[in-house]
Amino acid sequence: MKLASLRHGRDGRLVVVSDDLAWCAYEPSIPTMQAALDDWARAEPRLRSVAEGVNNGAVLRERFHEREAASPLPRAFQWADGSAYVNHVALVRQARGAKMPESFWTDPLMYQGGSDVFLGPRDPIPLKDEAWGCDFEAEVAVIVDDCEAGISADEARKRIRLVMLVNDVSLRNLIPAELEKGFGFFQSKPSSAFSPVAVTPDALGDAWKDGKLHLPMHVTLNGKFFGAANAGEDMTFDFGQLIAHAAKTRDLAAGAIIGSGTVSNRGADGGPGKPVNEGGLGYSCIAEQRMIETIQSSKPSTPFLKHGDRVEIEMFDAKRHSIFGRIDQQVVKA
Repeated sequence: MKLASLRHGRDGRLVVVSDDLAWCAYEPSIPTMQAALDDWARAEPRLRSVAEGVNNGAVLRERFHEREAASPLPRAFQWADGSAYVNHVALVRQARGAKMPESFWTDPLMYQGGSDVFLGPRDPIPLKDEAWGCDFEAEVAVIVDDCEAGISADEARKRIRLVMLVNDVSLRNLIPAELEKGFGFFQSKPSSAFSPVAVTPDALGDAWKDGKLHLPMHVTLNGKFFGAANAGEDMTFDFGQLIAHAAKTRDLAAGAIIGSGTVSNRGADGGPGKPVNEGGLGYSCIAEQRMIETIQSSKPSTPFLKHGDRVEIEMFDAKRHSIFGRIDQQVVKA
């Protein structure tokens, strides 16, 4: 089943979307995505009935246009982003000559992001100052049902209701000063954007296994192929583990979003991955390519995003059909 939120007020208008992303239909008794998540046991059967009808044309339906979609949850009670691909963290630290603590391989990194205003999947990225070092980060995220504090990873996997893609916008040049204060990200993590459609795990078929999404994350920058790292590979912590980590000392409310962190793969030789122009899988953010350039040539050559730059993030099934729709954003002067 695929769900989306068309632009309407603060929280959007929930629609059920056909598997081919061509059609959508409403369930009048469930106005928003959050309303569905708040009462999933009642809402899910009704939404699945609509999904069957929208796919076979048995219900009143209308064309679904991705440009009219907000993020599936235009705002959320919780947005916690992990860093499940430790290869990414290792490269960051290697590039600046810092040793990585061994605990990073056993205890997930996670920060609490701003969830009051999310960008839509086709909204521009507002950037006041190019010197801030604007970057995209292509990630997978899940939306969970209620999770009690202390939940196990096994049980947490059962609470995953929806899966989606995310562009976690980062202002790289603001990060060091913030982290030096010892209090985490804030100004360096502006609004993120999510894919037009959120998908139930069962609709992903064999690609969803053991709390991971085993498909390439396709990224283009200004129309040029930038990367296709596989989201199921080199993921040190699966989503069950990430959810359990977030809920170690607190309950998570239905509608909480948990992110994977930047999708990142090692190279075939076990070392850093290669850019696409060197036959590698490429990267899911500019910073990682800059890290490789720094490691190899002592300084980066790829610039961060400038006004007018365009990033696209998408994932395809075995038949090359878009699963979540496309995040397609251009950087504009704020």
